[in-house]
Parts: sequence; structure tokens; C-alpha cells
Amino acid sequence: MKRREFISLLGGAAAAWPLAARAQQPQGRPLIGVLSPISAALAARNMEALRQGLRELGYVEGRNIGFEFRYAEGDLARLPALAAELAALQPAVIIAGSAPGALAAREATRAIPIVIASVQDPMALGLAASMARPGGNVTGVWSEGDDSLIGKRLELFKDAVPGASRLAVFVDPGDASDVSTVKAVPAAARALGLDLRVIEVRSADLQAAFAAAAREGAQGLYVSQNPFFFARRAEIAAMALRARLPAVDGYREFAIAGGLMSYAASLPDFYRRFGAFVDKILKGANAGDLPIERATKFELVVNLKTAKALGLTIPESFLLRADEVIE
Repeated sequence: MKRREFISLLGGAAAAWPLAARAQQPQGRPLIGVLSPISAALAARNMEALRQGLRELGYVEGRNIGFEFRYAEGDLARLPALAAELAALQPAVIIAGSAPGALAAREATRAIPIVIASVQDPMALGLAASMARPGGNVTGVWSEGDDSLIGKRLELFKDAVPGASRLAVFVDPGDASDVSTVKAVPAAARALGLDLRVIEVRSADLQAAFAAAAREGAQGLYVSQNPFFFARRAEIAAMALRARLPAVDGYREFAIAGGLMSYAASLPDFYRRFGAFVDKILKGANAGDLPIERATKFELVVNLKTAKALGLTIPESFLLRADEVIE
């Protein structure tokens, strides 16, 4: 049996399970399945935020709730099989922490409620009929208008590094989220007078990607916001420093790993807010009736240590705008 057929079989089986059967969790504790595109170590901050959000509503792991975690370790190809594994456990809810994970979970089950974190429009992904009333079995939080966030990151980058006019843009052609990135960056760049070169990174060949950036005469680097690059953020940050390329990304963890700066919605805030979705679902709400919420908390992080290593002087006025400065 082919893997796609096997996953579809499991997904069909999960869809057929009655809600009453899914509610009967071991020892009376609802089971929460968590599908993460990264590793347990990298996801620790998000998982603690999830536990915090649940604790605030009276849910304590091991007492009145349980977890099953599946981590793709940065390999997006593993997500469908991991989602099928979680669906087979009949959890009360599946939490999918990325757009590819949300799609994999939706393929695995149309019955088990799915709570998602996405940087791409859930309607564009086919996961929701509308934001106010998603329908189906999916709800969650998304970073509304990621196109505008791309423009904001480029604007911040230009403010911090005014001498850089040509940027390489790393995208992963295997990630659906990067489709919107590729569409959005040209217009955002033109509005700021920036010249961008989109470089597809295949098969984890980062050396070839940086070689292409050098051939294009890049003076900076924009790294798209997806699990593939997130899992390799330290390696990318180190290579960017060696290539003398100031780099901007969407995740705080990228700047902490040595990238120049990051700006995006706060992932821990997403996961903390998941607690309220889980609570409503456990109390009988249908996921498809719960509005998909917009991100409300954003973080600008600047790595001043990296700036000094690159010989850059970041204006004090810019540093005052940052939520976090790494020195």
C-alpha cells in the first residue's frame, strides 16, 4: 500500500469515529495531540506557553489533561505520517503549529477538532470557509496579512541597514506558505526601492543558496518564515555572518541564533491562546463555529552583537523601537 493511500485510510477511519468515542480518553483525561514541524528542544518555549494557557483555565497535565507530541524535526515530509499517528490515537483536539502541519492534520481527519497556528491565510489554504465561521473541523490563530508583515520586515531592515539595496530572499519550494512569500516580496520591495532576488533552497543545500546570493551581488538576506529554515536557523545565521550578509527573519529565535533581526507575531502568544480554544472544544463547542483569531502581539528583536560583527552601526532610535536587544 502506498503511503498516500495508507494516510487516506487512516484519515477516513478517523473521520468515522463518533464524537463519543473520542471523548472517552484514558482515566477520564482528555488527550491533546500536538503536531510540531520542529524538534522538541526548539519547540520547548511554545509548549510551555501552551501549558500555561491551559493552566490558566484549570487544566493540569497528568491530572485532568494529557498530551501526545509528534515532532517533524524540520522535515516537512514527515508531517502527514505524524498527523495520521495522532489521529489514530483519537485525541480530543489536535494542535498543528504550522500551515503544512495544519494541512496534514486536515488530511488525516475531518472529525477531530484541529487548532492551528498559521502565517498563511487559512481560507487560501482551503482550511476555512471564513474567518468568522471556519466550518469543518479547523480553527485557531493566524498572522493576518503576512504580506504586510513582509513589507514591515523589509522596511525595518532598510531602516537598520540603509546601505543595503539588494537582498537575497531564501524560500523553500516545498512549503505552501512560501507561495505567498514569493508573491508578496516583489511589490513590498518596489515600494521601498529594494532589489530582491528570490532563491529557492532545495534539499537543505544551504551552501548552494549562499553561493547564488553571492553571484546575485546580495547585500542582505531575507529568510522566509517556515519550519525548514527555522530548524536550521543557527546554521543560516552563521553562514550569513561569514558571507557578511545582514539577515532578517520572522522569528525571534532566528535573531537569538545570530541573525541580525526578526519581526513577527509571537509564537508563544499563539500557543498560550490555544488554551482557550481547547477549553471551549472540551466543553462542547465545534471547532468550525469558533472564529479564527488574528495575531495581536508582535516582536522586533535586534542582535546588536551580530551588528557589531558585521561592522554595522544600528541607529539608537531604531534600537529604542525594539522589544528585545541582544548584546
